[in-house]
Amino acid sequence: MAETITIIDDRTGKKITVPVKDGVFASSALRELDPNLRMYDPAFLSTAACASSITYLDGEAGILRYRGYPIEQLAEKSTFLEVAYLLLKGELPTTQELEAWNFEVTHHTMIHENMRKRFVDGFHYDAHPMGMFISAIAALGTFYDDSKNIFDEEVLNKQIRRLVAKVPTIAAMTYRFSSGLPFVLPNNSMSYAQNFLNMMYRIGDDYTVHPALARAMDVLFILHADHEQNCGTTAMRVVASSHADPYSATAAAAAALSGPLHGGANEAVIHMLTEIGDVKNVSAFVEQVKKGDDRLMGFGHRVYKNFDPRATILKKTAYEVFEVTGKNPLLDIALKLEEVALNDEYFISRKLYPNVDFYSGLIYQALGFPVEMFTVLFAIPRTVGWLAHMSELLKDKEQKISRPRQSYTGVGERNYVEMKKR
Repeated sequence: MAETITIIDDRTGKKITVPVKDGVFASSALRELDPNLRMYDPAFLSTAACASSITYLDGEAGILRYRGYPIEQLAEKSTFLEVAYLLLKGELPTTQELEAWNFEVTHHTMIHENMRKRFVDGFHYDAHPMGMFISAIAALGTFYDDSKNIFDEEVLNKQIRRLVAKVPTIAAMTYRFSSGLPFVLPNNSMSYAQNFLNMMYRIGDDYTVHPALARAMDVLFILHADHEQNCGTTAMRVVASSHADPYSATAAAAAALSGPLHGGANEAVIHMLTEIGDVKNVSAFVEQVKKGDDRLMGFGHRVYKNFDPRATILKKTAYEVFEVTGKNPLLDIALKLEEVALNDEYFISRKLYPNVDFYSGLIYQALGFPVEMFTVLFAIPRTVGWLAHMSELLKDKEQKISRPRQSYTGVGERNYVEMKKR
């Protein structure tokens, strides 16, 4: 028996029955009842703005899958560039396909000298890395005249390869500029994560990237590559729906990511743990949270009402990193906070569990990244997800330029009043 839902307009008695598939029914049913009828849905809490085959997320069960593959399996067995191929192409690559993809990405890592020497030098010495990153991504599009030919599949794929390849170079460039250090050119003989860490931290010829740290970076990239219709991805789709070029759309998505409620959440976790200061202060802090006098950062999620599966993976990754770097002094505070919260009915009843931000910041700190770089680190892998969604949107015949409607709450018509009469 097919699932349906019947909507009755009590004003007119008119009713309509529409099919329900996977918990979704078409909003066109409302227009059939009344062309002027609108559904008010602040922050799109109940609105499916697109149909997507990229990422499956079940927040109640704590499930995250890329193209059907559980995130746990990908984080354990895959590499970031293999996952990037999966997200962009829809299937895991063969050996030959992966070798070709790795080659294409690693040989597009350089950026134009004018970008490196002139554009970046225009920023103030203490410019925030994320602001530089957003600006640089937008400017990058001006170097490629063909980037606006988004319906030429070969041209679009070339821009995708360029962006995936160059975002680590741009990210490292923003850090080196902020630190007053000379830029390090990409090394095409290294893996994606290894090359990024090398561009970040190389000084002289004696620097080597520890394999465990490169692997941890790769896992972080995999876990952050996509997460369904979040704020940044929605921004990407909205801008891409106007048929803007991939660089402009990616810059818009990165701008959305830069907000503290989105990509900046792990930075807030570090600040929270630092303010707690000691394990013995955790219980008092939790009581302050329960009274509403403080906020528990890194717990809870708009979608997850269970453990964020990425947090479980990162907790294990954190220990692997600390074996190389030494334990982050904030780890003991984090573990105690997790223990107290997970055994407190206040948080259990509200389904507040650790999310990906709770441990990612600790790992980033252990790897030597300043908190100002955290959002940039998020943007590097998420660029892949954004581009996958843009590609999907451009092939979706149901998609038009995004144009939400509003519920007008202002005053009615009134006549202009001359200045002397106001």
